[in-house]
Amino acid sequence: MMQQVQKMQQEMQQAQEELARETVTASAGGGAVKATMTGGLELVSLEIDPEVLDPEDVEMLQDMVLAAVNESLNSAQEMASKRLGGITGGLGDLGLNIPGM
Repeated sequence: MMQQVQKMQQEMQQAQEELARETVTASAGGGAVKATMTGGLELVSLEIDPEVLDPEDVEMLQDMVLAAVNESLNSAQEMASKRLGGITGGLGDLGLNIPGM
C-alpha cells in the first residue's frame, strides 16, 4: 500500500511540474484581450489590442480583461483536474494542495 501511495505522489509531483510548464490562453472581446495562464494557475501573459483602448470606456476594457482572465483560469483548472484526476483515480486531493482539484 505504501509503495502505491509513494508512486502516486511521484506521479502527482511530475504531473504538477508538467502543468506548471503548460499554458492555456483565453480571449474576450473577439480576441481584443487575451490572457495566458499556466496549469499551475499563474497568469503569465495579458495582451490587449491597442485598438480597444478608449479612455472614454475604461469599464469595457476592464470587463474584457476580467472575462479573459477568468476564462483562462477555468481552462487551466480544467486541464489540471483532467491531468491529476487520472492519477488519483477520483480520490480528490487528499489534502495535498493541488491546483484545480
